[in-house]
Amino acid sequence: MIKILVVDDEKDVEMLFRQKFRKEIRSNQIHMEFAFSGNEALDVLGSSEPPDVVYVFSDINMPGMSGLELLEKVRQKYPSIKVALISAYGDQDNYERAIASGAKEFFTKPIDFNSLKDEINNLIKT
Repeated sequence: MIKILVVDDEKDVEMLFRQKFRKEIRSNQIHMEFAFSGNEALDVLGSSEPPDVVYVFSDINMPGMSGLELLEKVRQKYPSIKVALISAYGDQDNYERAIASGAKEFFTKPIDFNSLKDEINNLIKT
């Protein structure tokens, strides 16, 4: 089973992800954790040594620490954890900054859950 951390300041995102990945969660292919800020995400990652999270999906635009700042902190402290960023704005600037900062993927809202599932299924296989 792989553990995924979803970071978004909008609480309804948790229900959406749990609904979209119900089958994978029920069959114990994935376990999802949720954090509602960058600092909370770092607390989750720091709660086990080494972290058992293998993938972080983070919104870019959050109060406090942005997803890009979180990406940089995760890449420095936990280089083996893959990070994908999510933005409500499919703007080229955020995309380029995310990829240049080491993001594995970049998704725009509304999230294409089919491509997200493909990404997670590739993780499960490896």
